[in-house]
Amino acid sequence: MIITKIDDSYTEQISYLICMMNYTRNMTLNSVEGLTEKELDTLIDDNSNSIGALLLHIAAIEYAYFVNTFEEREMTEQEIDQWGPALRLGQEGRDQIRGNTLKYYIDKLDEVRTNTLRHFKDVDDEWLHTIDEYYQDTPINRFFKWFHVFEDEINHRGQINFIKQRV
Repeated sequence: MIITKIDDSYTEQISYLICMMNYTRNMTLNSVEGLTEKELDTLIDDNSNSIGALLLHIAAIEYAYFVNTFEEREMTEQEIDQWGPALRLGQEGRDQIRGNTLKYYIDKLDEVRTNTLRHFKDVDDEWLHTIDEYYQDTPINRFFKWFHVFEDEINHRGQINFIKQRV
């Protein structure tokens, strides 16, 4: 796989970012292919997250970063109600995120990603490199934020694969 410019709809740096995001997503989807509702809901211990919860968390993180970077705002109460359990996970996620098919989770991932990709067409590399805020006295640009979105997905895919081996 080569990290390259996708097409003329995106600027060069955004294309590179999207290539990495898409590769990460394809590998995540390969990891969960064919899982049943029971497998998606399985908890390997009292403190673990289910594969389904991790998939919804991946979508929720991307949505939260979309709101932060593209809309430059905090999530609304309604958005927090919708995405909160998936963002926070833990007991709340164990209690509320269950009973869904793989299609449900893939549809959520696709819905959020489609929106993200549509908005990446409207910005440029300068936008991507804009510093939004500081974290522990370190400047953070939007490129790093979007790197973190797929970095987080990679970490959770590792958890998903770990859980799959034990189901």
